[in-house]
Amino acid sequence: MPPINALSDLELISLFKEGNRRAYEEIYFRYWGILFGHARKMLNNDEDAKDLVQDVFSVFWSNGAQLIITNSLPAYLYSMLRYKVFDLIDRKKVKSDYLSTLESFIEKNEYSTDFRVREKQMEAIIAKEVAGLPAKMREVFELSRKANLSYREISEELGISENTVKTQINNALKILRSRLGAAVFMLFF
Repeated sequence: MPPINALSDLELISLFKEGNRRAYEEIYFRYWGILFGHARKMLNNDEDAKDLVQDVFSVFWSNGAQLIITNSLPAYLYSMLRYKVFDLIDRKKVKSDYLSTLESFIEKNEYSTDFRVREKQMEAIIAKEVAGLPAKMREVFELSRKANLSYREISEELGISENTVKTQINNALKILRSRLGAAVFMLFF
């Protein structure tokens, strides 16, 4: 068998479909630079171009056994890249549109009403989750967070040890963190 770099694209594809990793590597090295050049020209951004070419080769690798290439290998890879470029451009446009809408929203000071509505919704979700805690744990937690009592004050009021208070609060926080997600949890606790 001739050296792998002397094989035609069709021979490489055939070997690659059989699971030959060296054939994939040869395809990668043969076409990475060409695809990068096209992506760079379309996007004017080296990092985005590198990411998209990597995505093309990742998909190419993942779909190796199922590959059906009707044209040439370069045309197939270029077509994959073109779709990735258009998808990225669409996503960036959506993001840009969202940011400009948000900017306009903030300039008009409409965000405060929206924020208050979302804040009330979030408070209702949190209150529901707190209400779902076991009764004694909920009581200890509410005395700590709503009444702002210290561990000692809670232990005196409920007739339990400070260590039990600490354990109940830690358990409540773990439960709430798992139910509400880390991001929401960090905002409110």
